This record gives sequence, C-alpha cells and structure tokens, in this order.
Amino acid sequence: MHELRYPSAERLDLTENLHGHTVSDPYRWLEEADSSATKEWAEAQDTLYARASAEYSGRDRFALHLRALMGSGGVGAPVHVGARSFYLRRDPDQEHAVLLMSEDGQERVLVDPGALDPEGLTTLDAWKVDPGGRLLAHQLSEGGNEESVLRVVDIDTGELVDGPIDRGRYSPVAWLPDSSAFYYVRRLPADEVPEGEEHYHRRVYLHRLGTPTEEDALVFGAGRDMTDFHLPSLSRDGRWLTVTTSRGTSAATEVRLADLTVSPPDAPEFTVVQEGVDAALSPHVGRDGRLYLFTDRDAPRGRLCVADPASPGDWTELVSEDPEAVMEDYAVLDGPDLDRPELLVAWARHAVSEITRHDLATGERLGALEMPGLGAIGGIVERREGGHEAWFGYTDTTHPSSVYRYDALAGEVTAWAHAPGEIEVPDVSVEQVTYTSRDGTPVRMLVVAPADAGEGPRPTILYGYGGFRISQPPAFSPTALAWVRSGGVHVVANLRGGLEEGEEWHRDGMLERKQNVFDDCIAAGEHLIATGVTTPGQLSVLGGSNGGLLVGAMVTQRPDLFAAAVCSAPLLDMVRYERFGLGQLWNVEYGTADDAEQLGWLLGYSPYHKVREGTRYPATLFTVFDNDTRVDPLHARKLCAQMQWATSAAPEESPVLLRRESEVGHSARSVSRRVSLNSEQLAFLAHHLGAATA
Repeated sequence: MHELRYPSAERLDLTENLHGHTVSDPYRWLEEADSSATKEWAEAQDTLYARASAEYSGRDRFALHLRALMGSGGVGAPVHVGARSFYLRRDPDQEHAVLLMSEDGQERVLVDPGALDPEGLTTLDAWKVDPGGRLLAHQLSEGGNEESVLRVVDIDTGELVDGPIDRGRYSPVAWLPDSSAFYYVRRLPADEVPEGEEHYHRRVYLHRLGTPTEEDALVFGAGRDMTDFHLPSLSRDGRWLTVTTSRGTSAATEVRLADLTVSPPDAPEFTVVQEGVDAALSPHVGRDGRLYLFTDRDAPRGRLCVADPASPGDWTELVSEDPEAVMEDYAVLDGPDLDRPELLVAWARHAVSEITRHDLATGERLGALEMPGLGAIGGIVERREGGHEAWFGYTDTTHPSSVYRYDALAGEVTAWAHAPGEIEVPDVSVEQVTYTSRDGTPVRMLVVAPADAGEGPRPTILYGYGGFRISQPPAFSPTALAWVRSGGVHVVANLRGGLEEGEEWHRDGMLERKQNVFDDCIAAGEHLIATGVTTPGQLSVLGGSNGGLLVGAMVTQRPDLFAAAVCSAPLLDMVRYERFGLGQLWNVEYGTADDAEQLGWLLGYSPYHKVREGTRYPATLFTVFDNDTRVDPLHARKLCAQMQWATSAAPEESPVLLRRESEVGHSARSVSRRVSLNSEQLAFLAHHLGAATA
C-alpha cells in the first residue's frame, strides 16, 4: 500500500466535570456537520479512503458474488382481505420489494418504489389495507431519512384518496370497519415543541377520510412523556380500541382499552389494563370476543393469557411459559369447517423457530408443525375474517425468504411461494456452538464455514448486536455466504441484550449490565481462537447501529484480539448520545449521562472515552450515512479522529478509515447500494485478514 497520512484534526483542550467525572472531548467540533472545518476534514477522509481502498483487490469479486446471491429476490407472507391477497415481492432485477395484489389468479402492482424513483432512493416503509380491501394506506420516505409520508389510494383506480400526511414516522394505521376513518400516530408540529425535540411528542389521532388533518381528533397522548410511543389497534368488529404505550424503546408497556359502543370513536373512554408494571404486554380482542394478552409479565420467556375485555383485570393463562423457548407470536384458526379451532404459537428455541398447535378454548397442546429446516420464521398471518389457514415466512442460512401455508383441515404445511430468483448457494457447514462468557454464562453462536474447510484457522468475521430485545436467528445472508465462498468463516453470536433466551437475557445486557454484552463478544472471539477456527491475525468484528457500539467497545477494550473491524452507523460517544438523532429514546436501554450513577456506567465502556494514546488498534473502517436520522454520523467522526490520533499502527498496516455515503439513511436501501457497501466492507476485511480475493 502507498504511504498514507491521516488528515489533520485539531485536538481541543476541552474537559468538563460531570457529576465528579472529568470528561474530555477533544473532537467536539466534529459534531457540527455543516461547519467548514468538519466539511474539510470529512472531504480529506473521503480522499484517504479512496486511496486506501484502491488497494483492496477483492471488491469487484465480492460485488459479483453479492449481486448473484441477492438475485434470489424475496417474498413476504400474504395479507388476505376477502378474495384479495396482498404481499411484498422483490424479483431478481428489482432494487426494492414491490407491493402486489392478487385476485382471481391475476397479479397487479400497487406500489413499486423503483418506478416512483428510478434512482432507488425512495422506500416503502409500511402499508395497511382497509377492511373492505378497496383502500390502501401506505408510507413512503425518500433518501433514507425514514420520515414517512402517509397517503391513502384507491386500489382499483390508483387515485389518491387522502394525504399526503407528514410527521407520521413509525405510525401504525387502524382502520374503522366501514373504512371511513383510521387511527394513526403523528408528531406535533416542530413549531409547537422546544428546539431539539422535533423527533418526539407523538399523539394518537382519529383521521376521517377527506378532512383536513387540522380537524383530526386527538385521542391519546397529550401531556405524556415526549419519548412515548403509541400503538393503536382495533378489533375486527370495530368495538374495541386498544392503545399500547411504551417509553422510548422500553419493553415495559402500558395498555388501555376502550369500548366504542359506549364512547364515540373520536373521544374514547379508556380503561387501564396495565400501568406501572415493568413488563411487556400486547393486547388483541379476537373474533371470539376474548381479549388475548401476550406478555412476559411473570414469565420472562413469554406466555399467552385471555380475559373478558369488559373486565380486563381478570386474566386466565392459556399457554404457559416454556422454560427453554421464547414465545414470539400466535395466530387463531377458527374457521367454521374446523371441528376443533386451533391456536398456533411461534417459539424461538435458542434462536431457532418452531410452531406448536393448541386447542383454542383450553390451550392444550395438540402437536407441532413440521418446519422447513432449522431457521427462523417472520411471524404467523391468519385471515382477518377467520379460517383454517395460516401463512409464515421462513429463512435459514442457505435458503432465502420463502412463505409456507398451514392448512388445519388437512394438517399439512406446504410451500406457498419461494424467493423468485434462482441462485447458486455455496456448500457450507452450519454449526450452533455453545461457549462460556466471562461470568460463566453459556452463550451460543452460529458458525458458518466452507463445507470442505478441513483443518486449520481461517479468516473470520464475528458479527454481533446485543441490545434492544433484537435476536439474531439463523437467516439467509448474502454477505455471510459471499465471505464463506471466499474461504472464510462467518459467525453470528447470540449476545446478551437480545431476546434469544427471553427478557432476562435482554436485561442482562442493558443499563448497568451492558458490559456483559461486550464480555460475551470477547469470549466468542477467544473461543474461536482457542478451538482453532481462527487466529488473532485473522479475526475481525463487524456490527452496525447498537452493533456498531459493540464494535467500538471491542476495538477499544480488546484491540489485541482483532486484526480488523467494521463499525457501521455506530453509537460511540455515550456521554452525549442523547443530544442527537433519536438518542433520547434509548436511555431506557443504556442509561442517561444526566444521572451520576448512570454516567459512571456509560463512561465504563464509552468507546470514544476509552481510546488510549500509543495503542496499536486494529484496522478499522467506519461506515456512515449522511441522511441517518437515527444515529448521527458525528459518533463515527469523533472516534475516527480519536483513533487516528492515538493508534501506534502505521496507516499502511492497520488504517483507521471513514467511508461516507450520501442520500441514504440508517436502514433500508436499494440492492445496488447494499452491494456497494457490503462489497467494500468485505474487501476491507479480506485485505487485512489475508483472505483470498482472487
């Protein structure tokens, strides 16, 4: 590699005394994205990355493999409304999934983001069909900003019926039975909230079609905490309105229920079902009139209860907690042709999905569905009007998304739709391995390697997330398969902080116990080395978002353990994270710097504050996205500058680099942009781990 030089970056002599802690912040000026100094520094980083990455010979080869594997396309489980079915599908030549409708054997496109925006910068964030199957509420955002705009269109004519309605990011839509109105969630206007709080202050409204949004009835949320999220839902008959509320990303939920035969839809009178309880609760009034309560209250792995919605405080347990599997979803099959109505319950046993059958009235277990393999499902979908069928999406390490149908009359599971593209999947071996973390806790990881790997260590990517109740089940990953096709090993660790082993597993990786997540990842790396899978010179760590925080913690806590790292869209300055993006939603997971004790937790691992001058840091690539409205790119800028200043490694040997991308945000992106990003990440890792790139 040609000689590289890091761009000059002024180090401020800036320290603060926060609750008795002396906290330095030499690169605070990099928080100002629009300042001339930050722009100049960022452009110099662009030039540095371009020079360094020119040496990564594997980029084109990885892009070719990724494009071929992503050519599988994908398909989602259908939503049935009468004779019509609605589903997402991405064909091999499409950049985004398309929303389709099928009726009488004829298929029609309803929303095609690629047709709306040939540049691929528009994404379909959500959609909901009305009870009559004639109106479609859908939400689109542009440039990756996730600021969804809600519109209602006539399905038959394609004409705009209502909207656009802005400030509806993450809003559910709950239609009234006659399709004349819907409940939804909208933020207050920016000029009605204090500066810096524009992303918060959500309210539940009732919107009547064809009326100005200024006339929407405020249903719930006034006077609540600004970080509250609300989820309105209606029973099929329109009688029962439920509103579920959580504080930021907290698992604890409040639940309220209103009988709309007693109070009007625009002024419902709520009864509290749960409040002041530190537990998750998801309510649903079924077609049979029972209130179904899916909860981890007194059951960290989940249970299902029922109650009379007229007296929702008296619960009866229908399906109890499993000591080793986590309850994830359920569906009711109650068609008139069934002699014995069934309840299907989806579980994840150590991250691997299974579905059990139960008697709907009593919860008695009747058996289990035959699953396509050792993989993960994407929830169970039943007919809204009831029936004897259910559909579920499925994927595993070597199989892209497919959809399966269960027929309770026949007692059979059959394929409903497979991913539309034909691809060649490399021959791999897949093994779930259990290892021991620092405190003696057993942790699992999925190790994917070439089937003919034989003996000897290989270049290895260790991927993790570890937070926010987000599990990492087996799934089809073109990135993982492209790496394994090149002779490497790809590992996904089920770190604490996720939900792989229930809510206790999550809580063991949050707040004052966040270090457990990092210890789990370190132990995974040490186990891979001790068992001969890899060596410190061939081991890398990769993660994004909360997983980017994980990577930042790995390179600052154990720089000796890894030869390379990719840190994408990360949180890294944990003292100031609440001041930017959606940071105030996450203090229920991490803690807040405004509290003396919690600041101590944060400083204990905050990567930006753990960098030490003279340390040889791994080759590290930060990838950031200019339109990221969740995690501000300032985190990566600050740690990048800090590590470039501190590392004792020459830039040519173990560089610290920053890759920026414009007009894209935190999550959804076109296939072409995914290929570009992932191929560059893999090429970077291959170069620094000595992986085959020819």
